[in-house]
Amino acid sequence: MVIQKEKKSCGQVVEEWKEFVWNPRTHQFMGRTGTSWAFILLFYLVFYGFLTAMFSLTMWVMLQTVSDHTPKYQDRLATPGLMIRPKTENLDVIVNVSDTESWDQHVQKLNKFLEPYNDSIQAQKNDVCRPGRYYEQPDNGVLNYPKRACQFNRTQLGNCSGIGDPTHYGYSTGQPCVFIKMNRVINFYAGANQSMNVTCAGKRDEDAENLGHFVMFPPNGNIDLMYFPYYGKKFHVNYTQPLVAVKFLNVTPNVEVNVECRINAANIATDDERDKFAGRVAFKLRINKT
Repeated sequence: MVIQKEKKSCGQVVEEWKEFVWNPRTHQFMGRTGTSWAFILLFYLVFYGFLTAMFSLTMWVMLQTVSDHTPKYQDRLATPGLMIRPKTENLDVIVNVSDTESWDQHVQKLNKFLEPYNDSIQAQKNDVCRPGRYYEQPDNGVLNYPKRACQFNRTQLGNCSGIGDPTHYGYSTGQPCVFIKMNRVINFYAGANQSMNVTCAGKRDEDAENLGHFVMFPPNGNIDLMYFPYYGKKFHVNYTQPLVAVKFLNVTPNVEVNVECRINAANIATDDERDKFAGRVAFKLRINKT
């Protein structure tokens, strides 16, 4: 025998819902008395307050072990990489001598990049250091902040300085300058107290033939020890990285040339095939002439 459940009218459903929300006989709101709701709210207030306090305490303890100026772990930055300027997509430096727009973008990027290296700015902000030795500035128990930086003057870049240069870093004449810089690694003593320099060459035999002659500034692509160590962005507020400029004099026109530049230093490995930028950088150079 099937017992059919009595269907409730719409009015009955509404009345039951009203009674559930607020029952005037038992003074219950949504099935609970005011005391019950107070205990529940108090429980969750204490519970989430405890979680917030525990999280805040954990973060505070962790932050006490972290320096504001030096990364705690630098094991993946043991070998600095090299990069080029002007910075281009896929590291391709393509110049069409007869098309001003093709190389003017490079010139504008270089003007902005080299502005902090102006001799007047360097003389105002940085020190004249003794070449051939590290410029160490230990704290000796007292925070030595900010650290001073050694001058790297734009005029050291010779024919690639862009100062009063009608050829626009050589880009308007098909003899472009490419700048090599070493990435910053905090507290790294590059060179291990020995002289170091940057060298460039074609990656393959045909590249070497098409690359032609080039000159480097400073001479021989030297990088002095006095620009190291680097103490970090917050400590070394006016630090300007040493640069090496390469001026390519007679690249075979209308041919893509693969160039690789390396840093020759006692404590920088350049043969790690897993990291193509460790101590070196490879880029493509093409000078188009009609």
